Amino acid sequence: MITEDQLEQLSLDWFRETGWDYANGVDISPDGDDPERDDYRVVVLKDRLAEAVARLNPDLPQSAVDDVVHVVANPDHPSLEQNNRQLHRLYTNGVKVEYSTDDGKETLYAQIIDFQNPDNNDLLVVNQFSVAGTKQARRPDVVVFVNGLPLAVVELKNPADESADVWKAYSQLQTYKDEISDLLAYNVALVISDGITARVGSLTANKERFMPWNTIKNEDDRPLLEYQLEKVVRGFFDPELFVNYMRYFVLFEDDGDSLIKKIAGYHQFHGVREAVRVTTIAADDSDDGAVRKRRATYGDEVQPGWRKAGVFWHS
Repeated sequence: MITEDQLEQLSLDWFRETGWDYANGVDISPDGDDPERDDYRVVVLKDRLAEAVARLNPDLPQSAVDDVVHVVANPDHPSLEQNNRQLHRLYTNGVKVEYSTDDGKETLYAQIIDFQNPDNNDLLVVNQFSVAGTKQARRPDVVVFVNGLPLAVVELKNPADESADVWKAYSQLQTYKDEISDLLAYNVALVISDGITARVGSLTANKERFMPWNTIKNEDDRPLLEYQLEKVVRGFFDPELFVNYMRYFVLFEDDGDSLIKKIAGYHQFHGVREAVRVTTIAADDSDDGAVRKRRATYGDEVQPGWRKAGVFWHS
């Protein structure tokens, strides 16, 4: 049986193999060898965010880039859940910014995530990322950054310790929500694992809503792996799939005085993506579309009924 540290190192290897860069949290800490923030209370890697904003919005002057970074790095709602919804809107819609040009004032929505070209984002995974908390410093095991934004937290427990199962990791996340909420304000999804078992859940999910992730590239890609965490890293955190997930498969629902965050399960995610794919083929009337329909649906034999896309059925 491996130790928690070995599991952490394995997960970092899987991230790197999946296309993520790696940095040690100690090295990029305020007093580290290569600091990327000036205070342990800071959770956004602002230089990376600024570089991404400038790259994705080449017409923006530096002053407007600085404005975008300030807005994103300083969510202003007192509620963690409301901040999370506000930030998710910025991810998907962009940040409204006004700046001066020779022709007067210009207004646009600056993009902070490249959803069309996932590899055009700054993809970084960090372990041992210390954050100053309300009671003491807290150090999540693995934090996943896109363009300097901490979009996911992976909390691990020792696989060899029978008393430290996956739900101990869940309890640790609840502590983070109370004590380092600034970090989780940016969160897309939370992951808990004791090695053998791994679960994915939203910021507001109870234990029952933390679910396995059983696929990698698609519904039929379900390899038998020793550790469920490997399937989560290679599947859920595949860069193309992850940015698609955060754009289309996260929603917020007002429930009285509460705000509920809902995220898709693996079967919903891949099922909807496949439904969209075949519907697009069915609706394509071009010559190329006919060829794609024939190959995708019937092999080389042409059959009638091209426009029938089928039904997506799930619980």
